[in-house]
Amino acid sequence: MLKIKNIEVVYDDVILVLRGMSIEAKKGSITVLLGSNGAGKSTTLKAISGLLKSEEGKITDGDILFENRSLKNKNPEEIVSAGIFQVMEGRRIFGTLTTEENLKVAGYCRKYGKKILKGKIEKIYEYFPHLKERREIRAGYLSGGEQQMLAIGRALISEPKMILLDEPSLGLAPLLVKELFKIIERINRIDKITILLVEQNADIALSIGSYGYIMENGKVVLEGSCAKLRENEDVKEFYLGISAEGKKSFKNVKHYRRRKRWL
Repeated sequence: MLKIKNIEVVYDDVILVLRGMSIEAKKGSITVLLGSNGAGKSTTLKAISGLLKSEEGKITDGDILFENRSLKNKNPEEIVSAGIFQVMEGRRIFGTLTTEENLKVAGYCRKYGKKILKGKIEKIYEYFPHLKERREIRAGYLSGGEQQMLAIGRALISEPKMILLDEPSLGLAPLLVKELFKIIERINRIDKITILLVEQNADIALSIGSYGYIMENGKVVLEGSCAKLRENEDVKEFYLGISAEGKKSFKNVKHYRRRKRWL
């Protein structure tokens, strides 16, 4: 469904962030993108969704194909209309609008009638019952977990073929993270929506994904099925905190060792 072919991304005409980046996401799958801070994961998602321009970034080489059509140099609204919706890091909900108003705004790009939009919103409330209880509350007063649910619900309203999720577990309690990822898995399984997931919590991401990529310094350094990645000794040590000697602190893992072994 999605092919990123050797793209390069530059910010401010100077800073090379992605260099020869290539990944694929099959239709109906959950594809996981892992990497340390600054590896280029969020930039990859913004390149797909057309949001680089807002940060003085641009694709200088390569191409991005969605259902065999190029997304290069497309505007964000065109990409949303094509069926891709990004749930950005930090939720980015409208804090002064109510929960339900946030969901209604998401239906604008599809120009739903009132009856159809109401049905779409009720479906979101089936996925996220907490939101129904807080439908009249301003979104800025929701908890972090509820705001994340709202951000994902807002994406679903637009009937996407593919959702780009950027760090959905960020700042959430462990129990809430488990609940959220069960819902993400359910959305993929029931609604057949393809998901590209960027996540720091490697353990839970690899547990629901089908195929994964690991990035370092703007390019892919390791890829494979999520089951195989979970068994990879480097992934165990650097992302799951497990070595041959057992669990260890991430503080004791040196970044240069990762670069030496993978690059």
